[in-house]
Amino acid sequence: MASTKQLNYICLALLFILVACTSQAMPRTLQDEMYEKHEQWMANYGRIYKDIIEKEKHYKIFKENVAYIESFNNAANKPYKLSVNQFADLTNEDFKASRNRFKGHECSTKTTSFKYENVTAVPSTLDWRKKGAVTPIKDQGQCGQYQTLLGNNTNQMFSYSLFFFFLYFFFFQTTGCCWAFSAVAATEGITQLTTGKLISLSEQELVDCDTSGVDQGCEGGLMDNAFQFIQDNHGLTTEASYPYTGVDGTCNTNQEAKHAATINGHEDVPANNENALLNAVASQPVSVAIDAGGSDFQFYSSGVFTGACGTSLDHGVTAVGYGVTNDGSKYWLVKNSWGTQWVEEGYVRMQRNVAAKEGLRGIAMQAPYPTA
Repeated sequence: MASTKQLNYICLALLFILVACTSQAMPRTLQDEMYEKHEQWMANYGRIYKDIIEKEKHYKIFKENVAYIESFNNAANKPYKLSVNQFADLTNEDFKASRNRFKGHECSTKTTSFKYENVTAVPSTLDWRKKGAVTPIKDQGQCGQYQTLLGNNTNQMFSYSLFFFFLYFFFFQTTGCCWAFSAVAATEGITQLTTGKLISLSEQELVDCDTSGVDQGCEGGLMDNAFQFIQDNHGLTTEASYPYTGVDGTCNTNQEAKHAATINGHEDVPANNENALLNAVASQPVSVAIDAGGSDFQFYSSGVFTGACGTSLDHGVTAVGYGVTNDGSKYWLVKNSWGTQWVEEGYVRMQRNVAAKEGLRGIAMQAPYPTA
């Protein structure tokens, strides 16, 4: 029979093996859970990778982003929350490159008239959606990239066979036509206010046809220039007549000539003045440029966004209202062009009346609007 000392050694050895196995099994279990979470996320958002190498790369990014989101939400020290959304497998740099391409500068020296300069009384809250001046949320997608051209529902083998053909062509294209969506939303708003008709207008017309100056389709542009194009062109056609494709194309002059809405001109809200911006938004939807960088904005899901300050303007959106929460937090209601799955059905509430004169994320720095 084994001695007591030998039994003790055996027990200790078994205990050591048990602990070692358990410590190894736990990471594998957690890893399996994360892998399954990624697989479910891929299914939910129709994400397809070209090969196992690309999948592993984005899986690693996904894990890191999920860890960041969970850590942020668990801290519970901000008035807003983050979520694992459709951008969860992108680094922040890749996210910005695929969505933001506003061509403005941090400081605007342009001086124009301001028709709302003498407004003295505005409503305490306003939502242009409720007044019928805002079309449903649109999705610019990854303007200029092959995924948008082929579509998530395209046959996978067909996508793979064309991938390398398109890769070289699209590699040299920057992405982002947010400027067109911002300008169109503001034009749709002023059109409804002056005619009583809410018409969904064509962003693709701007992408394809407004290319003689700064605006260059998926390579980026400015809302001011888009308004000038609409004015010079004597109007803009409907989205139905000239639908969005998400890639740079040749201008369809036949559709371009079918004007559904027009503007007489455009102005800029005085820079770095949230009170002036309030007067303008109280009167009509206004295009605004913001700094949309940072992981918090990438994964923002609800609440009043107060995020880290930044004024590197890289994204065009539209201010379609403002309000105050039950706890007294003032905010801008901003329409984005990243689809309804992003945050509050495509909208973001950004903190209003901040100490910085340029507004949160530079929202008061460059804010043009069309006139009718």
